[in-house]
Amino acid sequence: MSTPSSPPPAQTQTQTQTQPPARPPRAHSGSRRDEAARLAVLHAADDLLVEHGFGALTVEAIARRAGVAKQTIYRWWPSKVEILLDTLIEDSAKRIPVPVDKPTANGIRGYLRAFARFLTRDPAGKVLLALLAEAQHDPGTAAAFHMRYLDPRRSQERDLLARAVEAGEISPELGPDATVDALIGPIVYRAMTGSTIPRGLVDTLVDDLLRPGST
Repeated sequence: MSTPSSPPPAQTQTQTQTQPPARPPRAHSGSRRDEAARLAVLHAADDLLVEHGFGALTVEAIARRAGVAKQTIYRWWPSKVEILLDTLIEDSAKRIPVPVDKPTANGIRGYLRAFARFLTRDPAGKVLLALLAEAQHDPGTAAAFHMRYLDPRRSQERDLLARAVEAGEISPELGPDATVDALIGPIVYRAMTGSTIPRGLVDTLVDDLLRPGST
């Protein structure tokens, strides 16, 4: 790699920097110089969790499946929980992004339907459920799960509801946090218990809790 040339003197250089949107911090101690190896680790962790469950998932097994050294994994991630969180964050952003365009009741309905499919059909949905279960009795997992995934996503979901209220699309009686819990909770519970999530459940949640068109 060639060495970049020195910048011009400060007094002749004008540059406007645009800050990128904030992203959940990654927990790693070394540089990720090999993107192919990084993705192999994430995919291996995802697959092994689905095949064997969280308790049987080990860094050694992930390393074997990914074809990388165990030391490489520990240089990039301090634990299997952080590997799974990276998988969950990246897959969620791709497959169930919180809508950022003009908020509508039908847009929220579509988001909740996609979330239900994610939990019941997508391997990354199994990662979310596994981390949620582990967080109930492991404080370290709970803290990382909240900081890196749950809190940022809930903030986006609250903002979505607030924008929909402001636009006159919905008129929920509950506060923002309670509304998010009431919408998401039944979907997560049915997925955690292995039950199907009927389409009518999402429709009922949206109609009863958000009261679209009642303003």
